[in-house]
Amino acid sequence: MRAPLQFVLDFFTGGDPVQPAPSASVAPTADARVPDVSSGPASPSSPSASVPSTGDQETPLAQPEDSPWGFTHPAANRHAQLQSVTVSYRFERSRRKSIGFLVGADGLVVRAPNWVTLREVDAAVQEKGAWIVAKLQQFKERQTEQFQKAIEWRHGAEVPFLGRTVQLCVLERGVGRVLGQDIPPEQVLPVTVPPGASVTQVRDAAQAWLKKQAKVLFEERLHHFAPLLGVRWQKLSLSSASTRWGSARNDGHIRLNWRLIHLPISQIDYVVVHELAHLREMNHSPRFWETVGEVMPDYAERRKALRQAPVDLKED
Repeated sequence: MRAPLQFVLDFFTGGDPVQPAPSASVAPTADARVPDVSSGPASPSSPSASVPSTGDQETPLAQPEDSPWGFTHPAANRHAQLQSVTVSYRFERSRRKSIGFLVGADGLVVRAPNWVTLREVDAAVQEKGAWIVAKLQQFKERQTEQFQKAIEWRHGAEVPFLGRTVQLCVLERGVGRVLGQDIPPEQVLPVTVPPGASVTQVRDAAQAWLKKQAKVLFEERLHHFAPLLGVRWQKLSLSSASTRWGSARNDGHIRLNWRLIHLPISQIDYVVVHELAHLREMNHSPRFWETVGEVMPDYAERRKALRQAPVDLKED
């Protein structure tokens, strides 16, 4: 399998307001190599979590409470509004001589020397906002396209459902029978469409069925885990976002991506607990991960499995 593209941009700066060097071009590369910075929450003792001597208090910004859509790195510790889009990115200090931007499958990583202030970093991110959003959008479109191609929305197609597969069985209105009716009911995804329905109509009918199953299951899991965490959720909405699995607002509004229904229940439960934990900690601080661990000690393994899922979305 071809390795995913990574887009790299260097942004040269001095102590004064950030200005790009003439040679700093926006050029994608396919062979960039960087350390893995997204395997989990940053440790206070890790180099990327250290506080440089720049005069800034380098603490992660608060998570946006309500982002209709955006791009979120799984180990994000800073956020920016770029062209009306919320971009949550991973910021790291490094020994490099310039501010660097890397857009990969996990999202945006920004690296800067210790002597560059956070104000200069923020200015550089804003300056390159159009480039950043464009490259993030390219990855989102590729991921969505790859997943849609994985399912052929025709009779007999195998559709992932709760970690296993069910067979798509199509009933044309007026025909009076479902093809493949000898298959056990628990292994069937039944849809009813007009005679001569297109692949798009079959897909829409199948996804409507999947969303209905998702809503029932998600509500059940929220009711199960909320009391264990000592929180109350007020509303559940299904999301069709192409960039994240879920989100939570401090008013108790939970959004969960309906495509979770394709995944095993263990991974669904992780996302449910993750979002409910935000009702206590609206961030990704150590206290947040401790909250998740209270009811799900093996969350790290579930999180890793989720990141390897065929539907390649991100956490909030």
